[in-house]
Amino acid sequence: MLDTPCLESRTLGALLGCRVFLKFENLQFTASFKERGALNKLAALLETGAAPKGVIAASAGNHAQGVAYHAQRLGLPAVIVMPTFTPGVKVERTRGFGAEIVLHGDSFDAAREHALRLAAERGLEFVHAFDDPLVIAGQGTIGLEMLRAQPEIDTLVVAIGGGGLIGGIATAVKAERPDVRLVGVQSVRFPGMYNAVKGTALPIGPGTIAEGIAVGEPGRLTRAIVERLVDDVVLVDEGDIEQAVVMLLEIEKTVVEGAGAAGLAAVLKEPARYAGRCVGLVLCGGNIDPLLLAAIIERGMVRAGRLARIRVGARDLPGHLARITAIVAEAGANVDEVHHQRAFSALAGQHVEIELVLQTRHHAHVDAVLAALRGAGFDAQRY
Repeated sequence: MLDTPCLESRTLGALLGCRVFLKFENLQFTASFKERGALNKLAALLETGAAPKGVIAASAGNHAQGVAYHAQRLGLPAVIVMPTFTPGVKVERTRGFGAEIVLHGDSFDAAREHALRLAAERGLEFVHAFDDPLVIAGQGTIGLEMLRAQPEIDTLVVAIGGGGLIGGIATAVKAERPDVRLVGVQSVRFPGMYNAVKGTALPIGPGTIAEGIAVGEPGRLTRAIVERLVDDVVLVDEGDIEQAVVMLLEIEKTVVEGAGAAGLAAVLKEPARYAGRCVGLVLCGGNIDPLLLAAIIERGMVRAGRLARIRVGARDLPGHLARITAIVAEAGANVDEVHHQRAFSALAGQHVEIELVLQTRHHAHVDAVLAALRGAGFDAQRY
């Protein structure tokens, strides 16, 4: 298990108006912080002989990999129950560590209930993903490493699913530095801890790109820690998380999953809240499905105005398409896709609607391309 780097991002700091320190837990062997708590728990079980028939866990992927990897290292049989929506990259990686994989349920809670039934039937020791003192303690080592590496940190912004990560960090950090401010972050689609500590009843589901923190019901132990030690819990939406994933990839050249970007998403959403502070963010996981990452990148390019879709109306005559693409090229844009719409168009007969997907520099550049087309007599609109 690595003492992962905790480094300052000067670029993100300049953009956000605060100093930003990133803890690269996505560099662990299983690409997630989860193996800290898993190793701590399994080592204790091995020492006491409490799991003679092996262990079982329920996880959306990262806890699964942590348990499977260290169980294999320690010679313990492992069964992992995973929700059916778990990304294939996490399922296959977990299976590669020698664990028996059971896919069950459309939520973490359903998978956990099934795992508990299997534990009773087979005599396996259940390793909880977050609501276990030894697991919580293992995760807390992250906070201690961050303070040791960057003692000027005065704020920590940490993703919350069931609460094991922030519970461990809050316990360890507040014991050493009670002045450090702790902010928890949840997806607006899975606000279980937020509801618990704020007394709200926001709906749960249906899904989120941050599946690693898609937990409906927080733990009993972790909820008590959050209520006692965490200063605030905030919510971020899918767009915030997507933007954070793209920024970390583009600026820091590091791949994170949705949950791993939640902390940065919170700072992006409310930069004034963190202005002038020294903010520590935990990049808690990097196990993202490649197809999802590709989709997030493309959507990020659209939001930034670097990928645009426009509609151009023209006479359906030879040479008009060549003229349109020449104008686009002269304006400095590149054509990515072209679609002709004759039947599915409200234009008059003998006219065609041409859809173009363009690679551009920013939103102002898209406007300049549209202005050039209109100046040449074409009816051009942004989709």
